Amino acid sequence: MTELQLSKDEERIFDGEAGEGPKIAIRLLNSLGELGGAERLIPVKSAHISGVSYKNVGEGGIQFLRKISHRVNVPTSLNPLGFDIDNGGPVDIDDTFRKKQMEIVEIYREMGVMDSFTCTPYYYYNEPSFGDHISWAESSAIIYVNSLIGARTNRESGPSALAAAIIGKTPDHGLHRKDGRRASVVVNAEGPLDYTKFAALGLFLGPKLNRNIPIIKGQKGAKGIELKALSAALSATSSIPMFHVEGVTRESDLVEDSPEVMEVGIKEIEETIGKSSSQQEPELIAIGCPHLSSEELDYIAGLVKGKKKVGPDLFLFTSREVKAKSAGAVKTIENFGGKVFSDTCMVVSPLSNNYKSTGTNSGKASFYLPLKGYGNQKVAFMGIMDLLRWVIA
Repeated sequence: MTELQLSKDEERIFDGEAGEGPKIAIRLLNSLGELGGAERLIPVKSAHISGVSYKNVGEGGIQFLRKISHRVNVPTSLNPLGFDIDNGGPVDIDDTFRKKQMEIVEIYREMGVMDSFTCTPYYYYNEPSFGDHISWAESSAIIYVNSLIGARTNRESGPSALAAAIIGKTPDHGLHRKDGRRASVVVNAEGPLDYTKFAALGLFLGPKLNRNIPIIKGQKGAKGIELKALSAALSATSSIPMFHVEGVTRESDLVEDSPEVMEVGIKEIEETIGKSSSQQEPELIAIGCPHLSSEELDYIAGLVKGKKKVGPDLFLFTSREVKAKSAGAVKTIENFGGKVFSDTCMVVSPLSNNYKSTGTNSGKASFYLPLKGYGNQKVAFMGIMDLLRWVIA
């Protein structure tokens, strides 16, 4: 284990001279840094904290937040909650859940954390730049910003990202260093792939790659929203911190000598979709895991405009900022009969309170929603066009 060297100011924080919260934070960072082989702490430009829903945090998490509570030193955004604060929903919740959730929100507000409540803070709230050192939790956002933007963050937990936000620093190891960002597996992916098939590619690759960074070849036409779907699915099924796409991502030249080679054909993609999808008719169509961009809301609005809604409920999830900037699309979707929620998502809200089966185009949601601790759902995993056939007359 490498001994991490603290500066004199950091040693004072370590000794408790700045208060209990910073003391807990820097000791956590010091331990994680030594485990990771870091020799020092480095400044970060921003932080993003996961594990915000009371469903995930619980009473023990609230007590930890109170103990570590201190003003953050860098712009810090938050992951989704268990419900939409302003509009309610997406499902019924009891008074205890609501009270405890808002208790968590108030603790973070006192610390100076922004009211973002989104898994896509890189849209408007907290967008990093290429080369920025940051400390982010929320695994899908970690993969996205490392891969598509070229910012530098390890796969942080909620507590470690919060600790970095308070101190304004993080251990210098792993993805913060160039050598830690090299691909060790070449994936030749047959294509072209659309949004759902990129999500399926992530579901397929995750368990096989585990922690190994891949470079994906054969997908030079991949769009950002499609790679967002890949990021989310990889994050659910592996510990991979990033990927490269030949001809698309900015650091795709970072490849180890003699990498392993993997072939993935359309057959494997289609089989993955089939294995991840229930044949049961959904009671709910849920889209927006990760949260939808303005482009995606506009696209869905165009598909439902002037149409009549039938069948299952239709819920879309996005951030407050995107919802506000896409007011026209939101109005069209709501006139159709759908609902657009912010602050929350299908995975961290207690969906099982109202629904037993859900249709989604999200690889991440198709992985988590069947789990008892998340949604206990039967999931139909398919593309947006197929999903909307359930609800358009």
